[in-house]
Amino acid sequence: MTGVLLAGARIPGAADAVDIAIEGGAITAIVPAGRGNAAGERIDLDGRWVTPGLWDAHIHAVQWVTAERRVDLSAAGSAAETLRIAATALADAAAGRPVIGYGFRDALWGDVPTAAEIDRVAGERVVILISGDLHCAWISAAAARVLGVEREAGGFVREAAWFAVHGRLDELDPLTSDDFRRATEAAARRGVVGVVDFENDDNLAQWPARVAAGVTSLRVSAGVWPDRVEAAIAAGLRTGDALEPSGLVRMGPLKIVVDGSLNTRTAWCWDPYPGFAPGARGACGEVTVPPERLVELLRRAKEAGIGAAVHAIGDRANTVVLDAYERVGMTGTIEHAQLVRDEEFARFAALGLIASVQPEHAMDDRDVADRHWAGRTGRAFAFGSLLRAGAELRLGSDAPVAPLDPWQAIASAVGRERDGREAWHPEQRIPVADALRAGMRSEIAVGAPADIAVVEADPLTAPLDVLRAMPVAATFLAGRATHRAL
Repeated sequence: MTGVLLAGARIPGAADAVDIAIEGGAITAIVPAGRGNAAGERIDLDGRWVTPGLWDAHIHAVQWVTAERRVDLSAAGSAAETLRIAATALADAAAGRPVIGYGFRDALWGDVPTAAEIDRVAGERVVILISGDLHCAWISAAAARVLGVEREAGGFVREAAWFAVHGRLDELDPLTSDDFRRATEAAARRGVVGVVDFENDDNLAQWPARVAAGVTSLRVSAGVWPDRVEAAIAAGLRTGDALEPSGLVRMGPLKIVVDGSLNTRTAWCWDPYPGFAPGARGACGEVTVPPERLVELLRRAKEAGIGAAVHAIGDRANTVVLDAYERVGMTGTIEHAQLVRDEEFARFAALGLIASVQPEHAMDDRDVADRHWAGRTGRAFAFGSLLRAGAELRLGSDAPVAPLDPWQAIASAVGRERDGREAWHPEQRIPVADALRAGMRSEIAVGAPADIAVVEADPLTAPLDVLRAMPVAATFLAGRATHRAL
């Protein structure tokens, strides 16, 4: 591998420009500008800023890649409008082809979706409309037959029942390596060097195959779900192990989903959702992995040297997950941590747990939270409270739920504002330096991996609108350019 010299770089927070030498995939020297040894290619940065490459700590890769080809339902403000979009797509689609939409958010709809209405629009066609949070789908009778699933009242399939069949969508609309190559190259153009993939699929086999087919723009920590973890243990895999020769893909953590989501009103909470009588079934959300089973899974993972990443959105789910980690004596991440009781923020730091959060969700869901978590939103998406309590944060997108663009996540964490609206609970803002740290896994230092983003503005001082749309001039992965516009 030939060397690279990044000449005339500026490091945020440092006074003077520097030259950064890269050799063998690592940073080998940082010297005052003009003194660097151009042992290989010299790239003049002309005062551009250099930061560690960014990571997205939570994505669903297959669904992220397929979202680009789905019918966009994100603008639909009602069930009726969602069906109008679906009807237009049906008219445009070739006969016999399924229509698969993505992105509706029904938590604020004023009308009630029904099975009869989607069946009227679909007829005998396969129509699958997936919610923006990925936790449910509104499907036609024909789709239910193809997927082999029973619909709830209204035509919905939710939570575990949906997770069990959504993988079959790839049979209806298969992806190629080129699809993944284009998507990962787009991520690299935003300065991304790595992702943690929590797709409910055989990630441990599929990602090495993708890399072998030329999908090499990102590092991937490949998560495993409970139904596949025993096979991973039997293969002797531990978290951090390389899964293919280049080392781009490594064994990730065990992903466990304890509750549902806010938009689907299945996040497990201490208090009931509006419209439910206390004690009614589903009033406080759903438990998808009971507490004792959660403890069993964590113990099994700990014994096998596999890390843990536990999805918990509602405040009761977060209590149960904190209790389980404490009982097992294990560290790991809590994915989402969207609603947490005030007295439990400090437990994250005390137990050595990482809060893996998605700041764009706070902007997407602020109105939903105001309605369904009324009186509790001061402790919802509470990044500031977590940070002040000593918790370590990691930022992600949950792509495709939010765009795979860490700069958007950083801006939302720092500003708690978007789309011209006032800041939502500004007391939960976090400093930009902390947000940047939460989106990165390395540093600009001698001996560090040469995973680097070159940007056009100083991220420590850039206005929020510039930070959100940060222009990225180049991205390097172990010193290899995965994006270059200079």
